[in-house]
This record gives sequence, C-alpha cells and structure tokens, in this order.
Amino acid sequence: MTDQPGHPLDTFFSPDSIALVGASRDLEKIPGRLLSMLRKNEFPGRIYPINPNYGEIDGLKCHASIADVGQPIDLAIVMIPARGVLGALEQCAAGGVKNAVVISSGFAEEGGDSAAMQDAMTALAKQTRMRVSGPNAEGFYSEVQRVAATFSPTVDVKPGEPRLIATKRRIGIVAQSGGIGFAIYHRARALGIALSYVVSAGNECDLGAGEFFEYMVQDAATDVILLFIEGIRDVDKFLAAARRAAEIGKPVIVTKVGRSGAGERAAASHTASMAGWSAAYDAVFAKYGFIISNDLDEAVTIAAVLTSNPLPGGDRVAVLTVSGGAGIWGADAVSMQGLQVPELSAPIQAEIGKLLPSYGATRNPIDVTAQGVHSGGLQRSIDLLDSSDEVDAILVVLSLSSDTRMPFKRTELKPVISAQHKPIVFYSYTLPSQFARNELAASGVVVLSGLTHVGVALRQMVRRAKFRLAPPADAAPSMPRQFAARLGSAVLSEADSKALLRDAGIELPGEVLVTEKSGLDAAIACVGFPLAMKIQSRDIPHKSEVGGVRLGIATKGEVFLAFEALLENARRRRPDADIQGVLVTPMAKKGVEIIIGTLMDKTFGPLIMVGLGGITTELFEDVIYRPAPVGAVEAAAMLAELRAAPLLNGFRGAAKADVAALAQLIAQLSMLASACRDHISEIEINPVLVHPEGRGVTIVDALVVGKKD
Repeated sequence: MTDQPGHPLDTFFSPDSIALVGASRDLEKIPGRLLSMLRKNEFPGRIYPINPNYGEIDGLKCHASIADVGQPIDLAIVMIPARGVLGALEQCAAGGVKNAVVISSGFAEEGGDSAAMQDAMTALAKQTRMRVSGPNAEGFYSEVQRVAATFSPTVDVKPGEPRLIATKRRIGIVAQSGGIGFAIYHRARALGIALSYVVSAGNECDLGAGEFFEYMVQDAATDVILLFIEGIRDVDKFLAAARRAAEIGKPVIVTKVGRSGAGERAAASHTASMAGWSAAYDAVFAKYGFIISNDLDEAVTIAAVLTSNPLPGGDRVAVLTVSGGAGIWGADAVSMQGLQVPELSAPIQAEIGKLLPSYGATRNPIDVTAQGVHSGGLQRSIDLLDSSDEVDAILVVLSLSSDTRMPFKRTELKPVISAQHKPIVFYSYTLPSQFARNELAASGVVVLSGLTHVGVALRQMVRRAKFRLAPPADAAPSMPRQFAARLGSAVLSEADSKALLRDAGIELPGEVLVTEKSGLDAAIACVGFPLAMKIQSRDIPHKSEVGGVRLGIATKGEVFLAFEALLENARRRRPDADIQGVLVTPMAKKGVEIIIGTLMDKTFGPLIMVGLGGITTELFEDVIYRPAPVGAVEAAAMLAELRAAPLLNGFRGAAKADVAALAQLIAQLSMLASACRDHISEIEINPVLVHPEGRGVTIVDALVVGKKD
C-alpha cells in the first residue's frame, strides 16, 4: 500500500501482500479465523493461502509452499505446529518475504528444546534481515489500512454495526499480552476512539515492544500511544522512542504489570531496599512524561480525553450538570484529584443565571436543571464557560440514557468542540444509550461512564500540560584510576566511601580516621569541637545499630571515653567484624535531612534516588527515582516531586534551603554512578544536611557498595 516505505516497518503494518502459512477452511481453528478476519475487514491487498492439502480456500488459490507463489510477499503469517515453524521461516526468507508474524506457540515460554528453536528463529532473522514478530503472538490490526492480521474476535466485522468514531486523533497500542492489547482496543472502540494500530509483541524473538513503540512514535497517524508492558527487552530502542515521544509531545499511557513479583534483593543500603520491583520502570516513565495507569478502564478513559480534547491551560474545572447531586459528586471527584473547582465571578454567574430557572445554581458546580436543558441553557452555559478565562476545563455531568432525545443540537455543539479551546469532558451518570453515543460522536464527543476515572483523566491532562523534558545531563566523566584500589571489598566503610567520593570531586567535611588512642589529640586539633565519633568497619554498614555513634562531644575527656566505648560496643555486638578505627568528624550545623542514593537496575542500569533522609527514611519512603545521570535541572524537578518538598522551601517560616547546592550534589552523584556502572552497585549518602540558601550542604554519612563479580 506504500510504493516507497518511509520506515522499515511500513511493509509490516501496511503490507501489499500477505501469505498465510498453514491456512485452513475450518473457521473453528485459528488459521481459518485469521483468513476470515482479513477478508471481513476488506484487506485491499493480495492474500496467498499456503497449505499443500488444499487447492483453494474461500475462492482463493491455495499454494503448496511460499516458493510456489512466485510473487513478492510483504508479510507471512505463520500458523503451524511449533516444530515446523523454523523450516517455514527459512522458506519465507529464501522467497524474499520481508516480514513474518509467528502465531504458533510452544517456544521460549516452555523452555528446553522449545527455547532453542526460538533462539534459532532469532539467529535466522539477524542473518536474513527478515523481520519476525512473535512467536506466541496474537498478531496485529491496522485500522486505517484494514489489515486484520489477527484471530482476535475484537476485530470481527458484524453486519449492520457501523464503526463508532468520535475522535479525529488516533491511539496506537503496543502490548506484551495479545489478549490485553486487543481488550484495550475493544473497550476503546466501544467509546468511539479511533485506532491506528494494535500489535501483540509475543515472545519477541526479533521485533520487540520497544521497536513497535518507536514505530508509533514516528507514525503521523498515531496521536496517543498506550503500552502494556511486562518487561522491556530492546531497552535502547525503547529509551530512544521514549525520548523522541517526549520531544515531539506525543502522549504515552503505560500499564506496567509484574509489580508484585518476588524481586527481593540483598541490599546493603536503604536506597536499594526501598526500590520496589518496578522502581526503575517508574523512574523511566517519569523522566519521559509517561502517564501511568494500572487500570484498563482508567487507561482507556485517559486515552479518550487525550484524543478528543486539547491540553488545559491550568487546573481550574467548571462542573456543569442537570442534577444538583450529580454536580456535587462531579465536583468532589475532581477536587479529590487535587484540581480546583473555583467559585465563578459575579459577572459570569449573572450571565449564566439569565439562562437558568430561579432554582438553578451558578456558583460552580453549575446546575442548569432539567428545565434549563430544554430552554437551551446547557449549551449556552458551555459556550460561556468555553470562552471564559476563569476556568481551564469543563466537566459536563448529565444523563444520556434516552434512545430518542438529545440535550444538544449538533449544529450548536460541534463548533465549540471543534474549536478545541479547552477540554470539555462529558460524563453520563446513567448508562449512555447507543443513540446518545452516536449523536455526540458526530460532534467529536466521547461519552464516559466512570466518574473516578474521569477525575483521574483530568488530573493527568493537567500534569501532561505541565510536563517539560529535562535537558540531557552532561556526559559522565571517566572513572578515576584510584577507584579500583578503593573498591577492594564489596562493601566499603564510611571512611572508605568518603575517600572515594572525595576522589570524584564531591565536597565533604574534614575528618580524621583514628586507629589508636594516641591519634586522638591530633584529630581534635584538626576537627575542633563540637565533634562526632563513629566506629568504622566494612562489616558494619549501619553503625547506630551496634551503638557505634557518639554525637555532640564537647570536651577532650569525652573524646577518650567515647573512643573506648565505641570499640567495646562493636567488639561485643559484632565480634566477627574487622574494625578499621573511629572516624572523628565535626558536628554539622542544622539543616533539612535528605537521602541521596544510587543503585543498579538490571534492565535500565544506574538509577539516582533522592528522598526525605535520616533514620526515618524507610518509615516514610518519600523517595523519587530517575535513570542516571541527571543534570541539575532534572535533579531540582525530582526534589519538587517529594511530599517533603515544602521543608526545602521555607515551611512555616523557616529559611529556604539551598536547593541549588542540593541539586548539584544529586547531579554529581548520578554522574559518578553512571561513570562507574561496571564497578559500583550502590552509593548512599544519608543524611545530607541542606542548610539555608547560599550555605550549601553537608554530607554526614556515606556508603559505597562495589559490584560483586
């Protein structure tokens, strides 16, 4: 359907010709159903059934093999038992087939020899450059091009049921579960949301979710992308596509499953122990402005709002209703998502009041009443609110159950919807009739029926409007040569860790490691009073748990007593520990306690974390993650997301904290983690004391964990 494809996958999603390997007349079986779907959806290209057992199928000549076709084939759909798949793909490659979808199951998901067959398919794809999707895939559907390369009943065409289309913008769906991908499409279709493509990634022997995602990012017919992810294999392609989507402003809604998996790890630091099974995925999603939704209907509602509305200019919502109770409920739903439902000004209330009976309400929510609907007050109130600069979005709450009556005239509603000045979202508290859906779809309206999901969708619209892709971080420096020597053991003590951080150019207070009592006088002279003393051992990462910390020491006598006590506590509670000595450090001035840490994720590599610090870190788990490295701008954005952010911004009259210095430190640590990804597993500095603006930060404690071989 495209003479000169602009993208390598154009011939996959928009083939001129399709071969069905294993075609069948039996509509009860997948091969028979797939041919039926192609023909019912009126695929405009050539179809070549391949099966030596038939002369023809459904009026189409059936070929004994790919070689017998003798014509160019853009796409082969393979639907034969697993043992025959590799041979069939070899024949496809030999015949010049450009792409293949393997529907057949029984490969890597079964392990053993079956997994080896899949590995051979991967090798074949690389060797021949024929692109292969699957195995164990449910295929795909290209709505505009009418390519129903799937056996999913969701793409079945039923006589007398025209496709409901309410949106000009289209969604594209990439799913690592075929059943869920087509379920998303099925629900979106019922609402009238237009589709570009839905594709099932299957086992991803060659083509993966990341590459399909990249295709939809560059595709002009795809306006909003929905992802259903279990785990990303083609990471570099996925990340490149994510960045590109953020750069061009194409919204991405993502559902990540497997969040409750047994992803436990033995962690030396709070940073790693607080990182949930999906922390790295959520960090990537946040970096690129993805909208996370863990509910199918919620995700489809968000997609509906995005494809039928512009982004809002702010968070002020007008709730317009024909039922007082429903309007209050709508206002509650919006407010619970953190959006404003402001009282309207006297002038606009007066204008709306002219359209309503005396018992209507004009403040917000606005109750036009049933009588107001009949007199045209509902439509004219929408017109007024659409042109007002007092609100940024309009939520219309009404009943659309009638099979015969409409509260709007298409000639009046369609122009205001088409103008796209601000979001105008319609929620029906009764089950909407198909008549109502069809009538409103003609004006570009999607009728929604889940109020909580509508509230979430409006909040996500506001967040999406505010999102800005952070500028890329500077290139990470190379790892200092002396690091290898510093990383002599898997877990470093605080003294070792701080020495490594100093080597990396990170500023720390002057401290002295004392190994013998005779060295205390010199340490006191160097550090001064008041001071702190901490036991040092690579075997004791959490010193307070063994009574290994003394703070606020103000006299020489206390120093000598503390030295003996710290050593005694460590020997008694951890007799097996190798004690390095006692670290003597100046007492830091007061500041907001923050934790900064890094860890390595097996999929996305190094992550940087920041959160509310101190001994309550794990209690509150107020933490934000991003892929490392980050620049100072992105680090500041991470800080702004913390629930504890007000503590840094002058909470209750306190001085504003030095956020700029803190952001710079976060960026530095992320650069270090990125540069040393092959040598360092975790870094944690906790607490970091953030002093008032212009006075910097102080690193109180640090822990570095080397990578285990």
